[in-house]
Amino acid sequence: MSQVKSKDRVRDHGEVLTNEREVYAMLELVKHETERIESRFLEPACGTGNFLLPVLEQKLDRVRKVYGKSQIEFERMAVIAVGSIYGVELLEDNARECRERLFMLFDDLYTTQYKKQTKDQLRDSVRFVLDRNIVVGDALDLKHPETKEPIIFSQWSLVVDSKVKRHDYLFEELIPTETASGTLFFNPSFWSDTNEPTFIPKSVKEYPLTHVLNLAYAANN
Repeated sequence: MSQVKSKDRVRDHGEVLTNEREVYAMLELVKHETERIESRFLEPACGTGNFLLPVLEQKLDRVRKVYGKSQIEFERMAVIAVGSIYGVELLEDNARECRERLFMLFDDLYTTQYKKQTKDQLRDSVRFVLDRNIVVGDALDLKHPETKEPIIFSQWSLVVDSKVKRHDYLFEELIPTETASGTLFFNPSFWSDTNEPTFIPKSVKEYPLTHVLNLAYAANN
């Protein structure tokens, strides 16, 4: 795959897509995390998904191996795997392509695994999660490049059975903060008993428990 779509895009946006060789070299350094289904990955300039795609591929392969014998278990954990992938992209067409590539990766595996027993409701839920997680924005000022609205990410947590809890967070509250003594990974909410900074982010909105098959439906009603 070419790393450049056009010279104009390189000139106007500095767009150079990540080479597959570099992607897999980076992932090898954090292999233990890519095999954790709930472990979250964020790409602040995700392009068309060259980095996020193999991350999700490895996570879904883990879901298949561990939960593939039970369709219900597979479905709930596949949503959590997809929900652990986050990306920010300046260009709308790239973000749209990234979402579609991630969705097709999921859908190909889901269809191969369960064929005619697959559910369009689950596909709708996965598309909805990707719409929330792969966002158009500027990772430098943490806002949408045109509307200037702050970037908001959703957290998806499996709580009981197949029900998911969604919390929305401001991206600016989840990034490192420079201090006089160095860099904290987050703004500390309080200090622990060992005098270490501890962070518990405050969500801007939370939603009722929702079945994995109803995430898109519940959001539109």
